[in-house]
Amino acid sequence: MSERRLRALRPFKKAARPPAAPRPTDEQPGTAAPAEQPPVRRPSMITAALYQDGHRISTHDSLAETFVKLREAPGSMAWIGMHRPTEAELLSVAEEFDLHKLSVEDAMEAHQRPKLERYGDTLFVVLRAARYMDDTEEVDFAELHIFVGPDFVITVRHGAAPDLVAVRRRMESSPDLLKRGPEAVLYAILDTVVDGYAPVVAGVENDVDEIETEVFGGDPKVSRRIYELSREVVEFQRATRPLNRILDGLSAGFEKYGIDEELRRYLRDVADHATHVTERVDGFRMALQDILTVNATLVSQQQNEEMKQLAQGSHAQNEEIKKISSWAAILFAPTLVGTIYGMNFDHMPELRWLFGYPFALALMAVVCLSLYVVFKRRNWL
Repeated sequence: MSERRLRALRPFKKAARPPAAPRPTDEQPGTAAPAEQPPVRRPSMITAALYQDGHRISTHDSLAETFVKLREAPGSMAWIGMHRPTEAELLSVAEEFDLHKLSVEDAMEAHQRPKLERYGDTLFVVLRAARYMDDTEEVDFAELHIFVGPDFVITVRHGAAPDLVAVRRRMESSPDLLKRGPEAVLYAILDTVVDGYAPVVAGVENDVDEIETEVFGGDPKVSRRIYELSREVVEFQRATRPLNRILDGLSAGFEKYGIDEELRRYLRDVADHATHVTERVDGFRMALQDILTVNATLVSQQQNEEMKQLAQGSHAQNEEIKKISSWAAILFAPTLVGTIYGMNFDHMPELRWLFGYPFALALMAVVCLSLYVVFKRRNWL
């Protein structure tokens, strides 16, 4: 797992706890134990800072302080990052920056499709970031909501990805790009999300190669893995396909909203990368469909081979039964004749006959030979 992904998984720093009060001892019998304090909820805001001319001018620990300082610094830009904010926190931001209630509801509820919407001077962008989990060989998706206004950028994350701390560091190290305004921050976030798809594409491609090997290796569990990976690829498509429409929508507003020409080049580069990712993901889905078809064919051939072997075994068993039945019938004929002549009744036509015994033997031989000829002609023997 890359260092960038490890940083994304690190927990946020918690506020320092006040020193615990001393517990009562034998030397302090009258000291009462302090009441247990409720746990302090970790604030959802990650970082709030003001920027001017591409440089950070202040960092704040609360939303209220950020709002006040932004009013006191005309020409500056606020960049506020929030992770799973409470309703009160999000509503306070919405009231301060006059965010549309529909976009605020989307950011609060999450589970939105990637999209680009404009409410007056404010852009509302929904992205779905992804990361590949090496241990479980699964794709983890996270949702990111971005509000971009004339003098502010607000990000609301629902999940671990993407690593916006790295985005902030990257932009702060490039003041010439950062001073181009909130649109430059939006570009950097889009670029990070799209670049984050590259490890996922590589991981899924490796999974597809493994599945191809398992299919032709006859692994009986491969069908389930094909199904699970197909579902992940479908989710990946839902995350990447709308990116082209989002970037086309941004490009359509270049002239109207006076987007910097250099920034336009950066956005076109992101669009090229997004198109490449989309094509790769579409190729994965087609490959999995073909693999599923091949697997079904191989399973059908295996079943046909098993049925053929079963039929051959049944045919051989039938042939043996025919032989046994034929010899049983042949041997039954002399037994029947011998049984009849062995009754020893007083009044039997052939009992006192001189040729009775040879006749019985001849009759047995004729019947046996006749049955043998009949069964032989029918290929029972």
